[in-house]
Amino acid sequence: MQNKRLVLASRPTDFITSSNFKLEKIALPKLKSGEFLIKVFYLSVAPVMKFYMLDGAGIEAPLQVGDLMRGRGVGEVIESKNNDFAVGDIVQGKCGWQEYVICDGSPYYMMYKVEQRILPYSTALGVLGMTGFTSYFGLYKVGALQKGENVLVSAAAGGVGSSVGSLAKIKGARAVGFASTDEKCKLLVQKLGYVGAINYNSENIAEQIDGFFPDGIDVYFDNVGGPLLDIALTKLRRYARVVCCGRISQYLDGKDASVYPLNNWHRIGATRSKMEGFFIYDFESDFPIAEKEMSQWIKEGKLNYQEDVLEGLENMPIALNRLFQKKNVGKQLVKIN
Repeated sequence: MQNKRLVLASRPTDFITSSNFKLEKIALPKLKSGEFLIKVFYLSVAPVMKFYMLDGAGIEAPLQVGDLMRGRGVGEVIESKNNDFAVGDIVQGKCGWQEYVICDGSPYYMMYKVEQRILPYSTALGVLGMTGFTSYFGLYKVGALQKGENVLVSAAAGGVGSSVGSLAKIKGARAVGFASTDEKCKLLVQKLGYVGAINYNSENIAEQIDGFFPDGIDVYFDNVGGPLLDIALTKLRRYARVVCCGRISQYLDGKDASVYPLNNWHRIGATRSKMEGFFIYDFESDFPIAEKEMSQWIKEGKLNYQEDVLEGLENMPIALNRLFQKKNVGKQLVKIN
């Protein structure tokens, strides 16, 4: 069998381009004892992948030229010499940018069986995968959301943000989201559980926040960093929580988040608030709980989700770039033919 894959050809300096990758065709070796073969259905992209190409993002060894590009995927086990993974199992984990994956089941691959069979398998990379779990645990555990609270979300139409509005509504809270276009703002309110939306490119941000939340915000779910975070800090109520989930506003230039000086950091102390980051795998033991609860909410119509799907392995660089160009609406995925 032949396997197509994308390997790193050069490091990006600005936007990711197809020239940063090389498409290879290689023969798949025979399975060894303990290994299993996965046919990939979908691959996911995330902003942090750019840092995999540059410096490892502080959590992985930097990719070297010629290395397979890292990334999570979902697929079906089609051959197995591993007692824990049977033919027909649907799994999601570290697949890399390729059509087939040979996995030995070791912790590195972070392979999880997809138990639910109600929703499309693509959801295992979005609302019922690490992206959705980030929304769930970020809001409920780190944000410690309570009934009746006010929630403000940046990049609300992105993969993580697109679930936060409904999750807030389920717990009796009110969420307002930032988005880059009027179309995205409309989607937030009409489908994704938000009570309001703010186009940060065309509206007075501070005035709009005051209009929705005259008493201030209890939870700011931050996926962006930079100036939006600075403004949000001025709107905190006493004992508010700032959930530090992402900083895509500063991913493009590849520089550290410290290059943007927060002018309003003192509001954390003045309001006795908390500002906390988290690593999604700290909650790994509770992933099955989140999957079961969120899939039930989707079935009941309480939790809507949005996917943005391209087709073809060769379009992975385009999909990744869409995150930085703010073109994606919901979780950005690529279906592998």
